[in-house]
Amino acid sequence: APAAGPAEPAPPPGASPRSPSAPGGAPTPGQNNLNRPGPQRATSVSARASIPPGVPALPVKNLNGTGPVHPALAGMTGILLCAAGLPVCLTRAPKPILHPPPVSKSDVKPVPGVPGACRKTKKKHLKKSKNPEDVVRRYMQKVKNPPDEDCTICMERLVTASGYEGVLRHKGVRPELVGRLGRCGHMYHLLCLVAMYSNGNKDGSLQCPTCKAIYGEKTGTQPPGKMEFHLIPHSLPGFADTQTIRIVYDIPTGIQGPEHPNPGKKFTARGFPRHCYLPNNEKGRKVLRLLITAWERRLIFTIGTSNTTGESDTVVWNEIHHKTEFGSNLTGHGYPDASYLDNVLAELTAQGVSEAAAKA
Repeated sequence: APAAGPAEPAPPPGASPRSPSAPGGAPTPGQNNLNRPGPQRATSVSARASIPPGVPALPVKNLNGTGPVHPALAGMTGILLCAAGLPVCLTRAPKPILHPPPVSKSDVKPVPGVPGACRKTKKKHLKKSKNPEDVVRRYMQKVKNPPDEDCTICMERLVTASGYEGVLRHKGVRPELVGRLGRCGHMYHLLCLVAMYSNGNKDGSLQCPTCKAIYGEKTGTQPPGKMEFHLIPHSLPGFADTQTIRIVYDIPTGIQGPEHPNPGKKFTARGFPRHCYLPNNEKGRKVLRLLITAWERRLIFTIGTSNTTGESDTVVWNEIHHKTEFGSNLTGHGYPDASYLDNVLAELTAQGVSEAAAKA
């Protein structure tokens, strides 16, 4: 399943985090209470400030929260340390800062050098299917004397007929024909590439199954929705003197189309609108421009099975990572992260979205 973004959708601004305890500080029934002080727990203290010098503090996450140490692991570690005669204190882990401070409408500004503030995709933007044989022949050169190597699609030797002979009958494509892709030079049976293309999105592009080089303009299966972007007057960690680009994606529930896993069946869209953040510097604006292109090509999201909940037929991220944690990086989906902008540019390039490809 695609895994290209945060595992959990961020709660809306102003939402209250779940409290790990009942009113008055009493432990919630049925919940792990290892990280709560009590008269029977001689090795714990009630606050971080009262931890004696030299006592190791284990940050513990609650079952409904986040943190670097699971409660069960922290509990076992504490027991072992106590058994060895060492003092230990279990502390609460800090909570992630998912959203910026409130921003008034007058403080929201356009992103310099990026026209507009919104992009919408609709079903009518879908490209019509193209003849598979024509697409494959456009990007391949016929090989008269193929080497005695495997075709990595059907796993038959290139000097023999395609493994799809008898499975896929296609007028004008003989099963023994072999072609070489123009840029990368990888060779396959022509019939195998026709079968691969026919089983995909059929958008007029072709992707080499060996090196993933993309021929043509790759498009995805993202459902219809809206992408908004603007500047907010707050800074991300690691970019103290820079304002922030906020991207808001919104996709409603709907019915799956013919390009989706279960055409005609309803799909869900959990956690929308989703807020994402970029620094307002030259590289951040470059990423934004390419994300807009990826959105218009329907590559940001797809319909599949959620890695977090296991729910099928739902909108999920699609191999282009986004930062959804504004003021911290406790979940791994925030800042500071010195390599993020370069990493996401590489991910966009792998999807055929780059400034060089746009100019080609």
